[in-house]
Amino acid sequence: MDKIKIITVSTADLNEDIIKKYDIEVLPLVVNIGENTYLDGIDIKTPKLLEYMKVSEEFPTTSQVNPQRCLECFEKYIHEGYKILFLNMSSKMSGTYQASCIARDMIDKKENIVIIDTLNVTSGLGVLVLKACRLREEGLNLYEIKKQIEETIPHVKSALIFNSLENLVKGGRLSKTAGTIGGILGIKLILEIKDGEISVMNKVRGTKKAVKTVLNYLDDLGVSHKDTAILLHIDSEEVRCSLRTNLQNNNTNFIECEVGCVVGTHSGADACGVFFIEKY
Repeated sequence: MDKIKIITVSTADLNEDIIKKYDIEVLPLVVNIGENTYLDGIDIKTPKLLEYMKVSEEFPTTSQVNPQRCLECFEKYIHEGYKILFLNMSSKMSGTYQASCIARDMIDKKENIVIIDTLNVTSGLGVLVLKACRLREEGLNLYEIKKQIEETIPHVKSALIFNSLENLVKGGRLSKTAGTIGGILGIKLILEIKDGEISVMNKVRGTKKAVKTVLNYLDDLGVSHKDTAILLHIDSEEVRCSLRTNLQNNNTNFIECEVGCVVGTHSGADACGVFFIEKY
């Protein structure tokens, strides 16, 4: 049986209990606030970021994991006899995937390092990491896990309700046109991660209708019972409670995670949604 180390980045937004349970290595991206630089999830947590964004007109910036940090991580686990599966965030949203590939090509045993561009971010990446952990526990080898994860990527689905789209527009993750529509009184845009980028799935009037739309989306596609869904939130108790209750009533296998600081920089406060693997 392969001795496999699963590595991901902080933008998978997995909670600490899950990271410890499956012994996942998490490489932090960077949040820049003014002249200060913080490692996501280590030097700064989400509540502090939200406090800053409430009082400051200066928009935080984020930056990728660099090749040297990836190289150090890879060398450590290769030296310890591991084979490495690195599930990375969408290459369309960050240069971290390219950085990790550069690092892999600098290592002698690069055939023991598999890097996957998941075309996802936040809990879309998270559900794939959880699946990889399950497959590892079932005894699959490195390339068997790679094959199953790559087959699963097109079936990762998401639906996210935002109270404000201002940060997504400021951070260049959403067009100004979509942001303007979302700013119309009472209109809620429901967003998804599609083909590696954030896109608009639907637009409805009011929070209750937005929640209903998300729940209908889950019902229409069906949620894989073998895999774990993720209820993701950032300072959004009303929507979170509604979605949680319905997921529980439908006996959906899910966990709850909070948006991290890099993703939170772009999402802003008061956002919530569900990421899952559809039945296929």
